[in-house]
Amino acid sequence: MIDPLNAWWAQQLVLCDWAFDPDPLSVEAQAALVRLQGLGVADRGELGWRLVESFGAGGSMADPARLLAALELVALAGGAGWLDETTSRAWAHRLAGEISAHHSDLDAWLAALRRARSADGWIHGDDGFSEACEALAALEYEGHGITWERLGEWLAIHDDLPPLWPAEEGAQVWRLRAGFAPVMVVPADEQDWSGLTDWLADDWQIRGRDELLRVLLWLGAQGDRQGWDLDATRLLGSDPASRYAWLNNLDHGEQRYGRVLLELVEHGEPLEWAAWDWLRLVDLAWAGACLGWLSGREAIDFALHGADLVLHRYSDWAALARAYQRGRSLFEGRNLLPAFEADWRLLRQSPISPWRPALQGLVGHDLLERSQRAIRSWRSDPRHWVLALAAVREPELASRQGPVGPVSAARRDDAREYLAETLDLHSDEGVEALSRYWLPAQAHHLNQLAADAAHGALPPVETSFGHADPTGLVQRDGLRRGSRHAATIHMAEKYAFYLQMAMDSEGFDAEGLASLADALRASLCRFYPDVRRLMEAWASWETLLPEEEQPSLALEIRWHQEDPGSLLHWLDWRVGEWQEPGPRPSLSVFTSMALVGPLNSPAWSLPHLESERECVSIREWIDGHYGLQEAGELGEFLEFLLESGDRQEYLINYAPYTLNVARLGSEIATLESGECSDEERTHLLRLQRVRDNEDACNETDMAAWDVAQVVDLAIAARQLGWLEEGAFVAVLERAHGLAAAHYSGWEAYARGLYAGFSFFMGETPERESFLAGFRQALIAWLTAAPPLVGPWASLEFPGAHPRHWAPMHVDTLPGDSRTLH
Repeated sequence: MIDPLNAWWAQQLVLCDWAFDPDPLSVEAQAALVRLQGLGVADRGELGWRLVESFGAGGSMADPARLLAALELVALAGGAGWLDETTSRAWAHRLAGEISAHHSDLDAWLAALRRARSADGWIHGDDGFSEACEALAALEYEGHGITWERLGEWLAIHDDLPPLWPAEEGAQVWRLRAGFAPVMVVPADEQDWSGLTDWLADDWQIRGRDELLRVLLWLGAQGDRQGWDLDATRLLGSDPASRYAWLNNLDHGEQRYGRVLLELVEHGEPLEWAAWDWLRLVDLAWAGACLGWLSGREAIDFALHGADLVLHRYSDWAALARAYQRGRSLFEGRNLLPAFEADWRLLRQSPISPWRPALQGLVGHDLLERSQRAIRSWRSDPRHWVLALAAVREPELASRQGPVGPVSAARRDDAREYLAETLDLHSDEGVEALSRYWLPAQAHHLNQLAADAAHGALPPVETSFGHADPTGLVQRDGLRRGSRHAATIHMAEKYAFYLQMAMDSEGFDAEGLASLADALRASLCRFYPDVRRLMEAWASWETLLPEEEQPSLALEIRWHQEDPGSLLHWLDWRVGEWQEPGPRPSLSVFTSMALVGPLNSPAWSLPHLESERECVSIREWIDGHYGLQEAGELGEFLEFLLESGDRQEYLINYAPYTLNVARLGSEIATLESGECSDEERTHLLRLQRVRDNEDACNETDMAAWDVAQVVDLAIAARQLGWLEEGAFVAVLERAHGLAAAHYSGWEAYARGLYAGFSFFMGETPERESFLAGFRQALIAWLTAAPPLVGPWASLEFPGAHPRHWAPMHVDTLPGDSRTLH
């Protein structure tokens, strides 16, 4: 039985110099491929464009020559195996309907074709077109074949138009790729994209599956848009002079980009171009499917991820296309917006455009949820937590998502140099050394200061040593705005960066680093219920405590908050067994370590055994200052400090002179009249200080000087391995008790520490500068101005009545009975 559509189609192919065959798809495959190549159609992507072009942009009659050419292309594609029979017939059906709708009969159709050929200037030569027209006209006149009237009857019966584009589950998402080339059939194969392998290698430096996966994840999470967004945000807040200074400071190769961006900013164009990344994500997902580097399911899930992000940002196709055009303009360094209507007219207006359905609702909710699970699974390794946090400081790290790739020699060397010079961290110390950069006590300190600031309970700004630094006070008082946000992220993001550097150095145990990454994830999942709260906390604390001499990360953090593709939104967030990358000291131990005061840097974490390199310098310090050379000697000296110490020397050798001023004067005069040994010179200096009551040494309990030295030496002994953990804690407990027995609070303790520091200082020309510096440090420790100078202001003094407010979250040290849960 004759199929009317096929027969009519075959009749039209005679006009293309085909021999008549009732089956237009019977052309031999190799011959069809050769003919397609001759017509400049190298793959199914180009075929799709030709077919869309054949229908025109709507609103006017399509070019008859293109419609006829489309009938031939569909027949060739069907014969070559590019299109199956159902798809080929669907296109022939739509083409027949378009031709019939605009041409009342065969004569009108043939006349239109002659006019089109005449407009081409008869470039086709003598191809038998005229003879074919006459033959068709004769058939029509005689009523043979499929006449125009019969075609119309068939079309009227078959008025339910078949779909032209893939309609299988999930295949609708490929309509997003139409801006590059319409997807005609699924699944993909190499017939869809000619020269694809070379294009990926040359334009993207992608040569295999792993590289493709990393680029796909990068496009979703960051792409080119982040740098453009940040530049645009800064330009919006700049005056004209600053804007053009920025442009002039760009490298020569980037100045074309800079001029386009400035033009967009100054003309009030919406500064939105994420479609540039997300549509390319869909395009590369299709490329992976074509080459077999991605399974069909993987490719669709990546494309759905691109759709998911697009649907977050754009309401319709026009907004999507214009955003893409802006991104392309920035990428190519030339403003393409004037060409927008011409470039996108077909997709926006063609009656058969893949973009005819509304953008919103293009893919179902269930499919989007499936893709969300799939994308999170690509990032389920805790390593991605480290990348996500570290990439805020170093955006290039976002390109390393997905499969682990090799670290370049240059990157490895840079990481090792950074660790050694900035952190004094070396691979021979082992993974355990990284625990020194996990600072839970610092987070506790900040949380407590924020809670106290919110309730107006911070310590006085005036101390017995002077007034707090005004700039530091502004920063301290501003912490009230952080009271709702756990401060762990302020420390953890830096830790993540150090951990990434350790990974890149390739000098540490990989399994150990992986465990630390998992512990980092577990910690953050405990203190923050979701990524929104984590990023709010990060933005808040970064604003409150920007890193000195470093540009603020506030803009970068805000970008990650607002961009739906940011890796931080796609981490594997799960709360499991709580672990941390380093030990969390108890509140009492932290308080005891804080007794060291300005004698040393704040101890924000428990001390651990140091490397031999570091131990050499610690032993030299102990030997040079105390003449102690081994653990036994140090233990005995700690016992001495706890039991009597320098405070007893003052009480025995100097305090009695305060009762006999004449004898004190006589002793000083005797020593001043002759030559003094070093020991006698030291004794003379101390007698003079007693005479002058220098720094209130005769009125102040100097036990704090011994306590601070005990803690300082105990920490050093723990780092050398001269004290086991239990013995270390026992020493801290005794120091804690001694401080509680002698003082009522940090102010009194500070006066005792300063008096002891001043009284027992040896002779040195820098004495006054040392004392001035120590006074300033004590002011800062007492007032928390600036906040991270030391923790006294956030801690209850040993034995003192509690005065601090409870933070609003659980990010505190164990032993804090006031924590809210």
